[in-house]
Amino acid sequence: MMLNSPVNDLQVTHRQRLWLYAIAFLALFFLVAPIAIVFPISFSDSRFLSFPPDGYSLRWYRHYFGSSEWMAATWVSLRISVGACFLAGVLGVAAAYAIHQMGNRFGRWVEVTMLLPLMVPLIITAIGVFFVYAELGLIHTVPGLVLSHTMLTIPFVIVTARSGLKSFDMNQEKAARSLGASRLRAFIDVTLPQIRGSVIAGMIFAFIYALDEVVVALFISGGPNSTLTKRMFTALRDEIEPTIAAISSILIVFSLLVVLLGILLGGGRKAQVSK
Repeated sequence: MMLNSPVNDLQVTHRQRLWLYAIAFLALFFLVAPIAIVFPISFSDSRFLSFPPDGYSLRWYRHYFGSSEWMAATWVSLRISVGACFLAGVLGVAAAYAIHQMGNRFGRWVEVTMLLPLMVPLIITAIGVFFVYAELGLIHTVPGLVLSHTMLTIPFVIVTARSGLKSFDMNQEKAARSLGASRLRAFIDVTLPQIRGSVIAGMIFAFIYALDEVVVALFISGGPNSTLTKRMFTALRDEIEPTIAAISSILIVFSLLVVLLGILLGGGRKAQVSK
C-alpha cells in the first residue's frame, strides 16, 4: 500500500514514476543490446558477420588464438595498457594530491589543464600526437604508444583520486608528519591506504580505456607494434569476418573481470581499514 498510496501530497509513488522506469529501461536496452548481439555472432560458423547465425561453432575463437598476427597485436595492446595504467596511476595520484593541496584558483586551473584530454576531440589530439612523434621518432614504437595512452588516461585517475581525497581527513596525514614522518612517508602510510579504492578505480578506467583506444592508435601504431584495436579496425574494413566479434566478446568479458577484481581489491582494503 505504501508503494502505491502517497503518505502526503508531496510524495511521488512508484506508479507515478512508471514513465521514468520505462525510459531508464529503454536507455539500458539501447546500451546493452549491441553488446548482447556480439556474443551470438562470435559463435557463428559463417564466413561473414551475420545475425542471427545460421550455425554455431568455436571456429573464430580458434582462429584468433591460433593466429600469430592476432596474438602479437594482443600482446602489444596488453603491454601498452599495463604501462599506461601504472604511469597514469602514479602521475595522476601525484597530480590529484598536488591540486588538492593547492585548494585555490590556481589549483582549479591546473586541474582543468590536466583534464583537457577529456575535453579536446580525440581526432585533434591524435593529429597533434602524430606530428610531435614524427619529430621525435616515436611513431610505431611501444614507448610512444605508452606515453600517448598515459596522457589520455591520466584524467580518469585524477578525477577518482580527487574524489577520494575530498572525503579524507588530511589532519591524519598532518599528525603523522608532526611525529617525524616525511610528506612522502605520511602519504604512503596514511593517505594512500585510505584512498586506495579511488586510485584502483581510476587505474581500472585507465587500463580499459588504453586497451580499447583506437583513434590515436590508428595514427601512431603500425608494423610489429600494431595494437589489437587497430588490427580489428583494419580487419573490419578489409575482411568483415566474425573473428572481430570473437575478440570483442573476449574483451568485454576481460574488462568485466578486471572491474570485478578492482571492486574486490578496493572493497577488501576498505573493510580492512574500517576494522
